[in-house]
Amino acid sequence: MRLSVLFVRLIVFVVAGLLSYSGARMTVAVIEDRSAIGVREALIDQGDEWASVVTDGLQVILEGQAPSEAVRFRAISAAGSVVDASRVIDSMSVIDSTNIAAPEFQIEILRNDSGVSLIGLIPDEMDRTALAERIASIADDQAVTDLLETARYPMPDSWPNAITYALRALDQLPRSKISVSAQSVSVDAISDSETQKRRLEASLGRNTPEDITVRLNISAPRPVISPFTTRFTLDQTGARFDACAVNSREAEQRILEAAAKAGYQGRGDCTQALGVPSRTWGEAVALAIDAVTDLEGGTVTVSNTDIALVAVEGTPQESFDRVVGELENSLPDVFALTAELPKAPDASDEGPPTFTATLSPEGTVQLRGRVPDDLTNRTAENFAFAKFGRQNITMGTRVVDGLPVGWPVRVLAGIEALSNLSNGSVLVSPDEVSVRGNTGNTMARAEISRLLIDKLGETANFTIDVEYVKKLDPVAGLPTAEECLSQITELTGARKITFDPGSASIAADAQGLLDDIADILKLCANLRIQIAGYTDSQGREEMNQKLSQDRAQAVLDALRVRRIPVGSFEAIGFGEANPIADNDSEEGREANRRIEFTLIMPETSEEAPTALEQAEQDAENTQTEEASE
Repeated sequence: MRLSVLFVRLIVFVVAGLLSYSGARMTVAVIEDRSAIGVREALIDQGDEWASVVTDGLQVILEGQAPSEAVRFRAISAAGSVVDASRVIDSMSVIDSTNIAAPEFQIEILRNDSGVSLIGLIPDEMDRTALAERIASIADDQAVTDLLETARYPMPDSWPNAITYALRALDQLPRSKISVSAQSVSVDAISDSETQKRRLEASLGRNTPEDITVRLNISAPRPVISPFTTRFTLDQTGARFDACAVNSREAEQRILEAAAKAGYQGRGDCTQALGVPSRTWGEAVALAIDAVTDLEGGTVTVSNTDIALVAVEGTPQESFDRVVGELENSLPDVFALTAELPKAPDASDEGPPTFTATLSPEGTVQLRGRVPDDLTNRTAENFAFAKFGRQNITMGTRVVDGLPVGWPVRVLAGIEALSNLSNGSVLVSPDEVSVRGNTGNTMARAEISRLLIDKLGETANFTIDVEYVKKLDPVAGLPTAEECLSQITELTGARKITFDPGSASIAADAQGLLDDIADILKLCANLRIQIAGYTDSQGREEMNQKLSQDRAQAVLDALRVRRIPVGSFEAIGFGEANPIADNDSEEGREANRRIEFTLIMPETSEEAPTALEQAEQDAENTQTEEASE
């Protein structure tokens, strides 16, 4: 009896144990499944599908090959957010970083009145201290915000050239955004005027690195024109604009369409400007040009809200009255019309009086013709002195009676118009002022037109035949860096920079040559020039090297005294190296004692090596290797 009870109890105990074990196994399985599912979903949500999840009891094992150490750590953190971090076992590996492509190095530089800010990624090997010093120098005591990050990857070969060019642009553009990469430099900037815009484009267009794509987008604010003027003429020579100011592209298109009906074939070169007196400017100008077309000739001048229409001599009175009436009734309310039908002038025995002013390409001016009195003659002479210089004026005028009213004003206006030309002539007659010549100013025609309208009135009859010549343009006609160096080489080939014997003092007879070199450099902005000094082989090598260095530095200092910006120049003494003649003769030694000017190119510069100018580092490394061999 007792054995049966004991046996029953044993069976119950065994069954209970089996049930407990089964329940525990089921519980562990459920935990494993839920842990694996939860961790796997967390990894998928953050884009880490590469990782696999394996469970072993309460342990969660992560396996797979992570793209980087940071991604591996991110996967571990994701698993730890689902289950207890102590349960996560890391069995992952990381892909060999040497096979990962380097990131694209880029810098965004923003400069304005508040300072300079930089953001982007740069190579770790780049000399960040040198970059910071250069930016601080450009900022000129303004705030510099440096948000650059570094990456330990090889520096692209073209990166130093891109940075050097970008910093040169940043130095010239106080309001700019510059994007730099190893392949390109993109510059967006605002200039103060159209002239400054052209000068900046010309400067930055020189010496661009060959391995870098440069994009320049420099904008200029619209000029303020007063009076706001458009002048259109249709005569036997054809249709033309002497001045064309518009306030919008739409107004320009409307005006040019009206001009095309009159036979105008020029391109759309109207100046978009501020100062328009009315939003209906384009409509009013187009209507006035249509009137000239209907009259089959004439000149219309729109100055602010005043419109002056002058018909061609001989136009039928009936046609003139009809066209003027239609125009007067169709113009917007704010515009006032004055119309004139010229009459044939009375002929005199001496012919019509004239006054002529001519300007030669060399700058000499001759004034000839008739003036009404001595006061007008002296005024014209003094005015010409002020415009062209006393030494350049030749007077050939004659005082006569009976000249038209307003003749002195016409004479002075003609002289002032001539001052807008590089060379040319002005002819003043009773019924017309004619201006002809060449100029390096693209806006000269419009400026002369506004001048004559201001001085002589809207109904004044004048013709302007002015040609723009690029080589006369003080900006577009500037020589290239190679042309500048060629001119300097030509000077120093014919004359020599000499020094007092055994010293670095420039000889007195060489001062004129330095003046001529400075005159060339004043036209060649932003050059990088190496001034190299050489000696003959007499004396100790160390002394010769020091003497050549001092002489090169003396030339650089002499150019600085002549107000040449030499910040991008370098003076280097090479001593008795690189002789160009035999040191055994006096003539050869004299030839070897010389100063040479060469352009510093980014890929061949010999400046002290920095990561900002990696090309210089490469050149010096090559020289060191050759010396060791």
